[in-house]
Amino acid sequence: MPLRFPLLFALAITAAAPAAADLSRPERAMIATVDAEQQRTLGMLEKWVNQNSGSLNIEGVTKVGEMLRAELEPLGFTVEWIDMKATGRAGHILARHAGKAGGKRLLLIGHLDTVFEPDSPFQRWARKGNDGEGPGAGDDKGGMAVMIAALRAMKTAGTLKNANIEIVLTGDEEDSGAPIEIARRDLIAAGKRADAALDFEGLAQEDGKDMGSIARRSAGNWTLTVSAKSGHSSSVCMGSMGCGANYALIDIVDRFRRELPEDKLTFNVGLMGGGATVKLDDGRIRLDATGKTNIIAATAVARGDLRALSQEQIDRVQAKMKAIVARPLPRATATIEFDTDGYPPMAPTAGNKALLDRLNGVNRDLGLEPMGTLDPVKRGAGDISFVAADVDGLIGLGPASRGDHAPGETVDISSIWRQAKRAAILMSRLGAEKR
Repeated sequence: MPLRFPLLFALAITAAAPAAADLSRPERAMIATVDAEQQRTLGMLEKWVNQNSGSLNIEGVTKVGEMLRAELEPLGFTVEWIDMKATGRAGHILARHAGKAGGKRLLLIGHLDTVFEPDSPFQRWARKGNDGEGPGAGDDKGGMAVMIAALRAMKTAGTLKNANIEIVLTGDEEDSGAPIEIARRDLIAAGKRADAALDFEGLAQEDGKDMGSIARRSAGNWTLTVSAKSGHSSSVCMGSMGCGANYALIDIVDRFRRELPEDKLTFNVGLMGGGATVKLDDGRIRLDATGKTNIIAATAVARGDLRALSQEQIDRVQAKMKAIVARPLPRATATIEFDTDGYPPMAPTAGNKALLDRLNGVNRDLGLEPMGTLDPVKRGAGDISFVAADVDGLIGLGPASRGDHAPGETVDISSIWRQAKRAAILMSRLGAEKR
């Protein structure tokens, strides 16, 4: 009887491994564990999804944090809750696993929150064949499920014991707290300690093929304010009156459209208004404007975003925008301000590409197709960008999903197992290397 389980486990390892793969015995054990624990992993994910954790739901995010603590501590992690009520948010999970001295230090990144607040009608998990539908099923509770499944597989195989791993699960990735310097302080510090960062947000796919991501663009906002001489509309754009603030604002925004475009850059005008008076609310997402059709507009405001691939590109484009704003229509003055609480860029570096090459080595040994490099224009901003200046990183270790950020968000369940196997082997191989 004592020999029965090891024999069955050995048979499971053999059956789970691709025939042509160059996998070690521990790696085959990790594959077998991921497959054997599929129902456990899905049950865990369902529990997380059914607990609302919208970014503003402090109690809900805290509860999901406790659920993650309950998974990480039995794996040997020391788990700390970083309170973030000072920023208007719940907090973050910071977990550390001390392995063999001198080994590479890995940073794993995910997030506890979703875009779905308690008043959303979309609240529950639903299984539909290979699909799992629910708030955060993909982004990013599905990513955390991949992470836990991979770590459990590593523990079973014995590769977690010597691994130096730090995990940061933010509680406000979808709607970050302010000031951003405090909200991302602990993540940035973790990046400075790490040798490689792995982001467990969703797996990108193109034409049905898994893609690797080594870059993310920034996400920053700007506010354009225009003032102009007001008067009777019968004199608009005549003589000394000028055309008013609305025309001046439109002229500047249109010059942005015509003069700024370049590769990997996008900019959006999301909010604008003008009249005799204009007031932005404290959250800068609503405008209160007054005016009459026979009065030339005295003031106008526009808010928008700017997304770029590098800090150099951000600096250059902002300089162009300032130059355009400095030349408004006659009888108008204009100013532009750039918010300081945005997400930085993660440029595509040689070090990031080397991590994707390592992942493709795992793909080869698993008998999977190599992953091409995703165009960063096809991804939004993310937390890994806050550590990109300090450590090489790889994005998209989470599962494939569709409809993220909207009712009906759906995770591809089979991709959870594929991604967990990739992550477990990649982390085991990287963690065994010397710094």
